[in-house]
Formats: sequence, structure tokens, C-alpha cells
Amino acid sequence: MAGIKDVAAEAGVSVATVSRVLNGHPSVSQEARTRVLAAVEALGYRPNAVARSLRTAQTRTLGLVISDVLNPYFTELARFVEEEARALGYSVIIGNADERPDLQDHHIRTLIDRRIDGLLVSPADGGTPLIRDVALSGTPMVFVDRWIPGIDVPVVRADGTGAVRDLVAHLHGLGHRRLAIIAGPAATTTGDERVAAFRDALRELGIALPDSYIGQGDFQAASGRRATERFLDLAEPPQVVFAADNLMALGALDAIRARGLRVPDDVGLAAFDDIPWFVHTDPPITAVAQPAADLARAAVRALADRIEGRAPQSVTLPARLVVRRSCGEAAPNERSDR
Repeated sequence: MAGIKDVAAEAGVSVATVSRVLNGHPSVSQEARTRVLAAVEALGYRPNAVARSLRTAQTRTLGLVISDVLNPYFTELARFVEEEARALGYSVIIGNADERPDLQDHHIRTLIDRRIDGLLVSPADGGTPLIRDVALSGTPMVFVDRWIPGIDVPVVRADGTGAVRDLVAHLHGLGHRRLAIIAGPAATTTGDERVAAFRDALRELGIALPDSYIGQGDFQAASGRRATERFLDLAEPPQVVFAADNLMALGALDAIRARGLRVPDDVGLAAFDDIPWFVHTDPPITAVAQPAADLARAAVRALADRIEGRAPQSVTLPARLVVRRSCGEAAPNERSDR
């Protein structure tokens, strides 16, 4: 591979001149700059990113720690984060916490050791001491999707309250009154928020949410399966099960089918976090959709602002209800799914 000395020899200038051109220094003549850039192109020279980072104190690299890479919602979020970061001139290193706080901390330590310029985190729990220490240290950080109360960093998230209210009203309009929820971990803001929104929406319609209709999940498919099995064992099982994320909805669907039951004839199913394959199930699943692409772009821009010394504001975007046929709705030709 060509080095900086090769570029200098090809351009007929000093190594110092090549360095000044590559770093955008103004004290280089246009003629020398043209020769250097032509030599860089001809030789295929690529500056050493590590060496440059030591001079500039920036690596043009962002860290992204997501809660679960197997969750299609977070996979989609990561894709759009990488896309927006690339557009702004950054690379992204991704760490998968697998919903484990210890693994989350491992990735955060590793990313900081690699001298990333900033950190995007979707916390796996209510907050570890490490995350608080990183925030206090001044490392540019933005929470995306989930957040940790009491830590003063920008939060980019979707507000699902209105969409959950729309879902409950939709189910009520279909004649359903026995509605159950598979909740996410109470230690996560999204887990707590979605149960509260569901309970409040039911209360507005004069419907109670008994403890037997609340299943405790962990945003993983197996927990959705276990909670649904318990619902189906009740003397009066729910008419609709609402899973607070897509993987728990998949587990719920497995449990329903394992009993020889059909959706929605025997029990309805709805989910939070719409994903592309929901349209391919039989029947297609009614879901609350979060704007993953818009969240990712807003989060990257907020982090870039922090890195570059600006003060970004937190961003809250609305989620929306996507009506399909898993709760006893009308035929699909009467509306558009997406």
C-alpha cells in the first residue's frame, strides 16, 4: 500500500505539504494541492485513520449499543443509524446487549476504549452505574428508543401512548372487552410506559385490567409464549392478547397455535413494534408501528450535534396504529395495511 512518502515523491512536494493538504490546511498553494490530490488518486493512498485520530482527537466513529439485534425492530433501527451516520461522514460499531445489562456495559467499555466520538444507547435496563459515569464524564451520548430517567442526555424516542389508545378503542369497537397484555420488563421505560398506556386506555372505556390479564415478559419470544399459555389456562381467557413487542407476539402466536387454536377466531393478537413479516402471517397482525427510520436519523443528528459542540433537544415522534386482520377486522381490500 502506498504511504505518505510515496505521495510526496509522486507529487514532488514534501511530506509536510502532503500532510497539510490532507488536513485541509490553508497555507498550501492551489498548484501544490492539485498535485498532491492527483498523486493520492493515482496511488490509491488512504490516510491512516488511527494516526489521524491521534492528531485530531476524533475517529469519525460512533458506537451503537442496541438491546437485541435479533429483534427485527432494532435491526431496522441499526440499519438506518448506519445509513444516516455514513451520510454525515461517520462509521458505526454495533454492540448487541441481548437484553443483558452486563453485556451492555461490556460493549460500552469496549467502544470507549476504541475512542469512539459518541455513543447511541438503547438501555437494557433502568441504568447501570457505568452508563451514569459515562454520561457524567462528558462523553457525547444519546438515548434512542429507551431512556434512563435522571440522566441528562438527549432522548430520541417514539411516544406510543396515543397509538395504544387507538388500539384499545379499535378493539372495543370490534366488541372485545377481555383484553390482556404481555408486558416488557418494568425496569425499562418502554416496558413500563406501554402497560400504563394500555391500562389508562381501558380505564377511559370503563374496562378493568385484572392482574390475571397482565403477563410479565422480557421482550423475548419465550416469555410471550409462557404468558399466553397462562392466559389460555384461565377459566375466562382474554379475547385479545396484546404483546408489548414483536418477539413476544411471535411467542404468543406459537402458544395459540400449539393449542390448536386460530387467530382471530379463538383469540385475537396485536403487537407493539410493527415489522415487515407481520403482513405475511395468517392472518396479518394488527400492530403499533414506530417510525424506526425517522428515530434513527434524529438520533444520529442529535449525537453529531453533541460531538460538534451544539446542544440538541430531545425528540419525541408519534407511533401509529396499523390495522390488519388478527383481531377480527374486516377483509383487507377495505383498507391499506401500510
